[in-house]
Order: sequence, then C-alpha cells, then structure tokens
Amino acid sequence: MDIEPFALERWFARYEHDADIMLAESGIRSLDADRFDTDVGELGYVVPTNGDPELRATIAEQYDRDAAEVCCTCGAQEANLLVFLTLLDDADHAVVVTPTYQSLRSVPESLGEVTTVALDPPTWDLDVESVADAIRRETSLVVLNNPNNPTGRYLSEETVRAVYDLAADADAYLLCDEVYRLLAEDPLPPVASMGEYGISTSSVTKAYGLAGLRFGWLAGPAEVVDAAWDWKDYTTISPGQFGQHLARQALDQREAILAENRTVAAENRSITREWVERHDLSWHDPVGVNGFVTVPDGFESGEAFCRRVVEEEGVVLAPGETFGHPDRFRIGFGLPTETLREGIQRVDSVLHDDR
Repeated sequence: MDIEPFALERWFARYEHDADIMLAESGIRSLDADRFDTDVGELGYVVPTNGDPELRATIAEQYDRDAAEVCCTCGAQEANLLVFLTLLDDADHAVVVTPTYQSLRSVPESLGEVTTVALDPPTWDLDVESVADAIRRETSLVVLNNPNNPTGRYLSEETVRAVYDLAADADAYLLCDEVYRLLAEDPLPPVASMGEYGISTSSVTKAYGLAGLRFGWLAGPAEVVDAAWDWKDYTTISPGQFGQHLARQALDQREAILAENRTVAAENRSITREWVERHDLSWHDPVGVNGFVTVPDGFESGEAFCRRVVEEEGVVLAPGETFGHPDRFRIGFGLPTETLREGIQRVDSVLHDDR
C-alpha cells in the first residue's frame, strides 16, 4: 500500500513549531482543561473498546440511531480510516468530492480506485449529475466533507440528499465527514440519519474546541460499524480513557459550548470578511472556521505568498497547493479573537510592503 505524503501536515511540520501565530488552524479556539473534571481515575483501556455504551448512546441520538451503530475512535481521522478499510479494496471504486481534506482522497486512492468530482469555484457548487456520471457498477463509497474544508461551502440538504439517493441506488454508502456541522447556526440533518446507506464521522475537535482529546466517532449501519470495530482492533484498540472522560462532559455541556463557539466563529468571520474585502480578495463566505481566499496580486502562487508571510512575520497560513488550488490559500479564523487580529495585522505588513 502506497500513499502520498500529507502535503498540509508536511507544511505545518516545516513551519508551525517555530511560528508565532497559527492562522491556518482549522478548528475553533481550544477550551481550557480546568473547565472539566480531569480526574479520570484508573488509566486503563476503555472497555468495551468501541467506547462506553452510555456515551455511544448519547452520540447515537444525534443520528437517530442506537449505541450499537456508533464506534468511538481516536479523532475523526481514525473514524474515516476505519470506514475506508472496511469498504474499499483493490476491486472497489470510490467517488470523492474535492477539494477536501487530503486524507479523504489519498487514503481511498491507496486502497482502491478513485474518481474525483470537483466543486465549482468561486461558489464551490456541487453538480449532482457529475456525481451520477462518476458512479460505476463497482462503486462502494461516495465521500463528502460538509461543511467543506478548505472552502467553507455548506452544501444544501437538497444536494446532500440527492447524492445520498445516488449512492443508495448504486448500493454504495455515502460517507460524510461532518466535523464542522455543529458550528453552523442551523445545522443540517447528518448523513447517518438519512438511511441505511448513510455514514457520518465527527469528533470533539473542530466544533467543541477539544483537539487535544483526540476523540471522535463514526455512526452508521451496524454492519459497517461492526466491521470498522474489527479493524480498530488493529489500529488503536480503544479510544483514550482521558479523551472519553472529558468528551462525555463536553457532550453534557453541548448546548453551552456550541453557543459560545458559534459566537466566536461569527465574530471572527466578520473580522476576516472585512479583511478579505479590504484587500480586494475573494472567498466564498464560509460556514465553519476556514476560508479559501484568492492569492493577492504580486505573488505567483499560494505557496509563495504563505512562505513569505511565515518567514517574515511568523504567521502560518495554508497554501492552496495542499488542496490542489495554487491560486488560493486557506485562512483559519477560529483562534482567539485578539490573536486573529494580530495575525491579520502581521499579514497586512507583508501586503503593504509589497505594494
């Protein structure tokens, strides 16, 4: 099994550690641990290894499913991996909507054959007929990320249901990575609630501001969840005890935490929108905390712009090349508001120097 290097992570590895401000972070600002009871007691394995049954039942309620149809994982990244390992092999085919978080394309490509269907800039609309044309007899999986990373595009319920119906008619599953869903003011129904061919993955990382817990889950039909659990025995065995302990508390505080985080996201989106417009740049006004912005005049590519910003001002942005779009860069505006303001001011220094 060959897999291409994860371009975004390699970019972060090169620059993030020594930078002052991470203006490419894709989640909301992190919560402090002192908000929670951090005494987990004995640090043994989570038993059963697919997650505490009561916690799985709590998660399952979001998807109109039961505890047996949820598997807890080490972040959404593992949840997605387990689905791919379960549903794809050399004889299988997947349809992946792009641009997207690279693992949602690269991992399927390492396991089977992939056809990509591109969102159409600048509004990043999805042509459902293009998805229909891409589906084959051997297609076992269609992959979405909604709201989308990096563009922030939130496809409508009508569009997602149309894609679900296409997948179901082809006896294929629709996997939707929904880590940003709960940052929307009016979240759409999750894909796992749409029927037996729907699979949702998520975590407490992006919407809850708890990236360090590395706690996520997948929800879907029992046959997929059970098979994913079989694969999990060969990956992390169980989610972390500490992550599960705090995630349970975060879900208990769900409404309060999400309300706070949506407020931060809305304020920061407004600040970033004003900055984008002030520099005559463009983006699709995003849902979530990522924007995919056109490269300023005077820079030959997203990477050239982002490299100058980080090397001169210590601010990390994400070049569009890591998502297949060298004419753009990703900005993450979920960090604390004052840090966002400082980061934008530093980027301003580069743009003013270039004029």
